[in-house]
Amino acid sequence: MKDMVMNNNLKIYLLTFMTFLMGTAQFVIVGILDKIAASAGVSLAVAGQLITAFSLANAIGTPIVIFMTAKADQRFRLVLALVFILIGSVLTMVPGFSSLLVSRVMLGIGNGFFTAIAYFLAPKLASPGREVGAMSNVALGFSASLVFGVPLGRVIASFYDWTAIFWGIGFFTIVGIFAVIRTIPPIRGEEAVSLGEQLSLLKNRKIAVALGVTLAVFIGYSVVNTYITPLLTSVMSVAQEQVSAVLFVLGIASMIGSGLAGFLADRIGNARTLVIGLAAQTISLTLLSFSGQIIVLGMPSLILWAISAWMFVPPQNFRLLSLAPGAGSIVLGLSNTFVQLGFAAGAAIGGLIVGEYSLITVVWIGVALLAAATVVTAASSGSVRSFAKA
Repeated sequence: MKDMVMNNNLKIYLLTFMTFLMGTAQFVIVGILDKIAASAGVSLAVAGQLITAFSLANAIGTPIVIFMTAKADQRFRLVLALVFILIGSVLTMVPGFSSLLVSRVMLGIGNGFFTAIAYFLAPKLASPGREVGAMSNVALGFSASLVFGVPLGRVIASFYDWTAIFWGIGFFTIVGIFAVIRTIPPIRGEEAVSLGEQLSLLKNRKIAVALGVTLAVFIGYSVVNTYITPLLTSVMSVAQEQVSAVLFVLGIASMIGSGLAGFLADRIGNARTLVIGLAAQTISLTLLSFSGQIIVLGMPSLILWAISAWMFVPPQNFRLLSLAPGAGSIVLGLSNTFVQLGFAAGAAIGGLIVGEYSLITVVWIGVALLAAATVVTAASSGSVRSFAKA
């Protein structure tokens, strides 16, 4: 029995490592966007649309592929997702911006598909009473990719061609395919819910408002995060060799934010935590817009933004679950779609802004969206009354 538990833990750790790879494939280009633009011979604004392509493919393609493979076992689905990642990684090596776009589409579908199946499998592989911890391990892979994958990618790109990053991702994907085939049992899944049935939840006004907030928050996050490297180097005058260190610090801040959200929610309530996190994001970006050129003031603002930005997801997901207690997996799936649409829209809007205006303008776009999200969340969750009574 003990050997079986240990064996299942190793399978969960395998899923965690692979989600680290997924997160790295998604976020790493944020740290090397300037290098990708230069090698592809396109502007920074055009290169930013690679993030849009990834997010749209993730948001739209993932539920379609999940529905089409509903009758397949989970091991096959994991392998299929990794094949998407492998093809996307290989296409990255093909010269030309169009091949990069196709690459990001393949990576986006593979990322969303693998993550959905990993979240489904993790609690089934866990010991009784440790299901949530298993799901947290899967989520940890994404947080770790921000802490280690993104700055490591910047370091690799500084010493070698940036495509070396995707050579590495491709290699470990091949290793992952063989590991999944050998270790993951062919567990049957639940019947997939069609996209039409998922969208029917939007008829619930409270759910629609909450998902609208999610969309606004992630547009606000993406519009800034997509252009974080040029913000650091051009506006804040951070030296090229120091960018990796700054990205590492911001990754640590994101992990702190995820943990802080749960800590605060247990003590002051979910709604208050949600509003405090959104307000902190708004304030931090406002301060950044005024102090960005003064690094000793801009860096603390940027760190506060990273912490408060990653405080959003846990309480927001809990709120969505409370609004749809009988359809938790469906509403969280919808939430992921809105998150990815936010990433896509933020990158697209940022590209238009950067092409016509200064980089600081994208920060002000983020401020406006987050301020609106704060007000709507406070009003719709009753937080205004809650704070008044405190």
